[in-house]
Order: sequence, then structure tokens, then C-alpha cells
Amino acid sequence: MKKPIIIPINIVVEDSLSEAIIRRIIKSQPHQFYIGYCYQKRGFGYIKLKIRGFNNAAQETPYLVLADLEDECAPKQIEAWLPEPMHPNLLFRIAVQEVESWLLADKEGFSSFLGISTNLIQMDIENIADPKQYLINLARRSRKRSLRESLVPRSGSTAKIGPDYNGQLSSFVANQWDIESAMKNSDSLRRTISAINRFKPTWQKL
Repeated sequence: MKKPIIIPINIVVEDSLSEAIIRRIIKSQPHQFYIGYCYQKRGFGYIKLKIRGFNNAAQETPYLVLADLEDECAPKQIEAWLPEPMHPNLLFRIAVQEVESWLLADKEGFSSFLGISTNLIQMDIENIADPKQYLINLARRSRKRSLRESLVPRSGSTAKIGPDYNGQLSSFVANQWDIESAMKNSDSLRRTISAINRFKPTWQKL
């Protein structure tokens, strides 16, 4: 029996949490991809600046780009950032509103992770204007002191997130995040996973 071709795919993300999410999605789905290089430069500005270069580079190797929503809607943001034709080997996805909403969409899993009531997480996840701040406010109510200290900015600090925010949430993604459950509450996540599974880049091993 002929072995399936495993296609390399480079990923471009805003931060380490987005990287953890994409790695988990790729690992959990039945497509034949393995992640090559990860471009992770802390923020949407880098992606916006370099997206045309990634589009050109996709001629040689497939790319998956994930960014948070920064415009009024995802299609307009993609068009504004990449006004030229998108190469078939480039998959550009937007998380609505931020990747944190995808974690919150697993309401039971995330409430268990924080040690809070599921009822504290609102139903319409994608209508949360600032999912990151919403998550931090939930963390303030956590019964787990270590999580509160990791996720919530320290008193007097100018930081917007706690000292181990990405580390703790990346651990949740790797070990507890129920993707199937999250997809039921997040159309953005569901559409992204569907797009990844439909992605059929052309790639020839040299």
C-alpha cells in the first residue's frame, strides 16, 4: 500500500499561545501535514508587514497564517492586509475576536481549568469584544491561586497579562482543550478547522 504524502506546512502566528493552538489543531485533525517552521514574532504588526512575503514564499512551501481580528470583519481584514491575489498554497485565517475566544468556547473544559462555574462564561463567545481581558477577569475569580497569579497581571504592573499567561493557557490547549466542544460554540474556530481540512496545497518533494 502506498504511504500517504506528508506535506510540510509553515505557520505564522502572533504569539506562543496561537502557536500552541495551531499545533494542537494540526495534530488532532486527519490531514497529512507536519509543521515545519513557525514564524512567531509577538503581534499582528509583524504579520501585517510580512504577509506579502509569506504569500510569495508559498510558491515553494505551504503556509498557514493565523491572526486575531483587527478590523470590522475578517474578509475585509484579509483584503486590506493582502490586496493581491492569494496563492493557493497560502491559507490565511482570522480568529474572531481573538484566539482566547476559541478556548472560552470550550465552556466546560475552561471553567474546570479555572475552577469556576460554567455559568460565568457567556454563551455568545464571539460577541465578547475583548476575549483576553474577559478571560483575565474570569481568572480573578479562580479558586486556584497558582492560576490567578499566572494569568492576572500583578498589582502595580503595567503588563496587560500575567507572568505565565501564555504558558498556562498553552498547557490547557495541549492537555485539556476539547476542540469538538469548542467548535459548537465558535463559528470562527469551526470554519478555520474546516478550511484546514479542505486545504490541498500543491507541493513537490525535490
